[in-house]
Amino acid sequence: MPAVTAADADADRSAPPAAEWLGRLRAFLADRAGRPPRDRAERLAWARAFHADLTEAGLAAPGWPVEAGGMALELSDQIAYHREMARARAPKHPCALSFIVAPTLIKHGTQEQKDRFLRPLLRADEFWCQGFSEPGAGSDLTALSTRARRVPAQDGDGDDFLVTGQKVWTTQAHLADWMFALVRTGGPGAEGISYLLIPMDTPGITVRPLRDLTGAAHFAEVFLDEVRVPAGNLVGEQDGGWSIARTSLGHERATAFLADEYRYRRVVDELFALARSTGAGQDPVVRQSLARIEAWVRVLASNSRRALDTVLAGRDPGASASVNRLVRAEFDQILHSAALRVLGPDAVLGLREPTAPEGARWTYGYLRSLASTIGAGTAEIQRNTIAEKVLGLPSHLGGTVAREGN
Repeated sequence: MPAVTAADADADRSAPPAAEWLGRLRAFLADRAGRPPRDRAERLAWARAFHADLTEAGLAAPGWPVEAGGMALELSDQIAYHREMARARAPKHPCALSFIVAPTLIKHGTQEQKDRFLRPLLRADEFWCQGFSEPGAGSDLTALSTRARRVPAQDGDGDDFLVTGQKVWTTQAHLADWMFALVRTGGPGAEGISYLLIPMDTPGITVRPLRDLTGAAHFAEVFLDEVRVPAGNLVGEQDGGWSIARTSLGHERATAFLADEYRYRRVVDELFALARSTGAGQDPVVRQSLARIEAWVRVLASNSRRALDTVLAGRDPGASASVNRLVRAEFDQILHSAALRVLGPDAVLGLREPTAPEGARWTYGYLRSLASTIGAGTAEIQRNTIAEKVLGLPSHLGGTVAREGN
């Protein structure tokens, strides 16, 4: 089955004229061409070094304001930026969660917090984890019970928070230097929640890794027992954390969807190439699976452009972003299921088997993809959001939710 590259060709024709930053980016990427190390620890170090150099070259964070360490590119230039990064197979930032906390700090953080955290975050010098989910507050975060009690600081200078509770499904907690957490500082419900930055090396924090199907521990439980955090680490107002946690930069969200589109286009083409090289593409069942994948990757492109059109019209993508998250999560599973069909018996070979095709990337990806419709909001929750806030259907809690003007 031939690789489809028309989308890339169309993108080239609509790309903006090469600017000074684009030439510098291409030169930067050309100097770092090559495949990533296979060893996991070496690959992590390689990605961290790449993003540290990218930041020092002034080529990181295309949509961030200049004063925050970004490039402040126009939206069309941000699209070109992500396309270049995808084509060059540039490593993704090794701590994706950093780009959840960063927009919050840019919008709501103090200048001291911005100066302290944003540059180390971009360089991947410091990793972040997200302390949102709890055993009793998964999909309904407003039910969280981790409590932060304000007390005088031990040195008598200002206040501290004493944090006690438990977080779960905390991605990269074992690697993280910091956690951005939602904690209860007031009464029940969303009104009593605050947004707090917690150093992970603080006494009283215990991290217990949770091993998954791949054999690795991507998630962890985090226990906090009277953890003392300076009040200066509070983002925004006390008890105002719920609205802060929902912060996102509209342009960053839209261009992030487009970045995924370019990456998925390349990955699908690589799967087609694998099918040709193994002869699996001659199997009509495999060909049908690959045709389905091609349809899905075009759906992803359509959804990305819809989010982009919403931003260009001056509106927030809002709940329609749930459509993108749902489609991407389900596509990830369908993609890797098709890859296992292509591999046939070789699909059982794992990362430790030197003869595994392409370093067992497809098998590993399949095992990881099984969680994609659970993490960051289950597929069921996303469908509720789409039904109620995008389509305007009756709420599952009763009543009718106003439809968003997307």
